[in-house]
Amino acid sequence: MNGRLAAFAAALAGSAVLGVAAGLIWAALAPRALLQEVGHGEAQLVNAESSAFILADAWFCLIAALGGVVTGVLGYRLLVRRAGWIATAGLVLGAVVASLLALWTGENIGLGTYHHLLATSPDGTLFRASLSLGAKSALVFWPGVTSLIVLLAEYGGRRPATPDVEMGI
Repeated sequence: MNGRLAAFAAALAGSAVLGVAAGLIWAALAPRALLQEVGHGEAQLVNAESSAFILADAWFCLIAALGGVVTGVLGYRLLVRRAGWIATAGLVLGAVVASLLALWTGENIGLGTYHHLLATSPDGTLFRASLSLGAKSALVFWPGVTSLIVLLAEYGGRRPATPDVEMGI
């Protein structure tokens, strides 16, 4: 039983670390919309048709899906085959935590600089918006892909019974 709890904790902790790393990658790669200071503490989009918000969400989806692949494959190979359903529960719960940590990390990197620029810049100053995830439904990519990979690995690896075995011959 201690081995299974250790597998649960390892899955949870490993996924959480991957979530923070994914948030840092998202913050580094995702584009940010260009803003212009129009009044004290107030800014507006320079280009109202900017695709930066959609691309930032797409980057999050891609990074979360890749994180789900890594979590699912490594978690299955290292933990689930040995510890069973408890490790699977740790992987899925860890994937939820990883997704939330990626969101929190990505949105908070550079947020202080954004608020500082917004508060201290003179009118007309151009700067980048802070990163945010508009499509909160993207948070399901990580746990969804992780679950799918574990499910496929668990049931896809089983060989069908031969007709002789089925008939009892």
